[in-house]
Amino acid sequence: MAERLSPLAGFEPVSAESLRIEEIPFLTQLDVRVDPKSRAAAEIGLALGVPLPTEPGTYASGDCDVLWTGPDEWLVLAPPGAEGLEGRLREACAGAHVGITDVSAQRTAVLVDGPRSRDLLAHGCALDLHPRVFGPGRCAQTVLARAQVVLAAREGDAFMILVRSSFAGYLGAWLLDAAAEHLLD
Repeated sequence: MAERLSPLAGFEPVSAESLRIEEIPFLTQLDVRVDPKSRAAAEIGLALGVPLPTEPGTYASGDCDVLWTGPDEWLVLAPPGAEGLEGRLREACAGAHVGITDVSAQRTAVLVDGPRSRDLLAHGCALDLHPRVFGPGRCAQTVLARAQVVLAAREGDAFMILVRSSFAGYLGAWLLDAAAEHLLD
């Protein structure tokens, strides 16, 4: 059997005082579609250990991250190897009208952290990334350097970027190029 390679297998992480960029490969990712007012949504929240966020552009964290991606859609992010999570969610809402799809191979995650992270991302993203507007607990589907991404603001100056696997190499190269000026400070 062939060894599994991440979409950014050749990516050299950046680690400096002002900026850190690294891939978080092989996250478990589940797309969940359910009526947010249904009993099934509540049961899924119990199974995840965190309720499904209902405010647009937010996410909740517990044992996993649950990102609001639409009025009846969430992206659940869990550590690599959480294969049993999908079955646990299906069991929690058995018989209900729910869609649960494993999309783990669809995207890879990149962590951008450090005091210059907002400056770096502002080069290629039209969102207002000021902490008062896009602080911890906020997420959005947006465009970063012409690539469609899901962007989530974490604690401090950290951001998680979820990019389609086919665009990962391009975005990784763009991040390294855009980071050059911040690494010279």
